[in-house]
Amino acid sequence: MASKIITISREFGTGARIIGQLLATELGFDYYDRAIIQMAAEKSGLSPDFIEKNEVTARKSFLFNIASTAYVSPNLSLQYTMPVNDKAFVAQSDVIREVAKKGNCVIIGRCADYVLAEQEKLLRVFLYGDKADRLKRIIEDYGYSPDTAEAELNRVDKGRTSYYKYYTGSSWTDMRNHDISLNTSKTGIDSAVRILKDFATAYFGL
Repeated sequence: MASKIITISREFGTGARIIGQLLATELGFDYYDRAIIQMAAEKSGLSPDFIEKNEVTARKSFLFNIASTAYVSPNLSLQYTMPVNDKAFVAQSDVIREVAKKGNCVIIGRCADYVLAEQEKLLRVFLYGDKADRLKRIIEDYGYSPDTAEAELNRVDKGRTSYYKYYTGSSWTDMRNHDISLNTSKTGIDSAVRILKDFATAYFGL
């Protein structure tokens, strides 16, 4: 039987991590977030810190790299190297596919919705929120300085937007790429979990 997978894409400061953890617990699913970084680091030989920061680093076009770069292959007599940021993405993608095969799970970020697009049972969630509410959360809950919080929020959101566009060719906020979108400023954490649990129950026929 195919695994049931929930992917969560998110704006910074929406509480996605705690929502994902609580949702996974409620459904009895495994939960993957930073564990994917460590597993990808072991697979690629890159540092976990580099892989984590890679998600918010602006780029030009992964599709351009695919078209213009020959990757290392046993069938090639000449050896070429993949850009290091793309190695990080490929390693994470491999890990995402591996954990999806293991069983039902919730996966946070890292273009998992795109990587698992062919998954038979896939629920794609997008979490967004009002800027003032997200700023309040990253200051009070995440520990960011009030003096730099807005700049950091803008930087992370811009980086995630570029990252998604670079690797998927699609817009991060295009609702057609998601099955359900929630404004967590309106729902709060607990209600978001309840809504997503009810939606997943109906969606998967649990």
